[in-house]
Amino acid sequence: MTVKKISGEIEQFSTQKLEKSLMKSGATKQEVQTIIKIISPMIYNGISSDVIYGKAYFLLKKLNKVSASKYSLKRAIFDLGPTGFPFEKLVGALLKEKGYETKISVILNGECITHEIDILAEKDGNVYAIECKFHSDAKTVSNVKVPLYINSRFLDIQKQWNLNAKNKTHLKQGWLVTNTRFTQDAVDYGKCVGLTLLSWDYPKGNGMSKNIDAYGLYPVTVLTTLTKREKEQIIAMDIILVKELAKGSHYLNKIKISPQRIKNILSEVEKLCSI
Repeated sequence: MTVKKISGEIEQFSTQKLEKSLMKSGATKQEVQTIIKIISPMIYNGISSDVIYGKAYFLLKKLNKVSASKYSLKRAIFDLGPTGFPFEKLVGALLKEKGYETKISVILNGECITHEIDILAEKDGNVYAIECKFHSDAKTVSNVKVPLYINSRFLDIQKQWNLNAKNKTHLKQGWLVTNTRFTQDAVDYGKCVGLTLLSWDYPKGNGMSKNIDAYGLYPVTVLTTLTKREKEQIIAMDIILVKELAKGSHYLNKIKISPQRIKNILSEVEKLCSI
């Protein structure tokens, strides 16, 4: 049987690939085997990967809500839109976990023009200018034009920053972060000019997904106990991370969620934060 991926590519259906993705979410071997057993007869030639995901997520949510939350991570980040600001906050939180001091949305003078930088991060006397490219559509990739543009902006502000005697730090490097993927040309260009690139799965073994799991920086959109509308209301209050909800129930009270549901939501929050 063939599967049509979100990118439009066609590949053979792989039980092992589905099993691996479910295991990565923390589901038990028994839970995974139960899901595989139910889904396998439903697979037909040309089925979309999105349909397979929907079936697996529905079943996993019944068996293990916390694993379902982790399993939905990629789509949960798309749900942070439509603006890119929540994604910038997520990236900023990741940098803080790695020991950087960060500022969001900073205006800097370049040698030629003024630039708005998504995140300015400082560590050990060095400063990094970070641009975030958020996409709501999984099909959208960043081709070589994006790092070319970002690097030209970085070079403009770097010269001005490092010539300014008032700056006690060194503007060392530009970064480009996206929630989707880079083309190979974009990766090659980034390596050539020294522009750090971070995408969903790049660098291999150290992409966004790996880092979010490692630091437990799950967005509120992964929570299975919240409705879509409630997630939107929470994001509107500038609450992006599950960890922020762990600080108390007052945000949930503000959007008039019942005490029993708040208890269920905080239980899921606590379990996700303890992973």
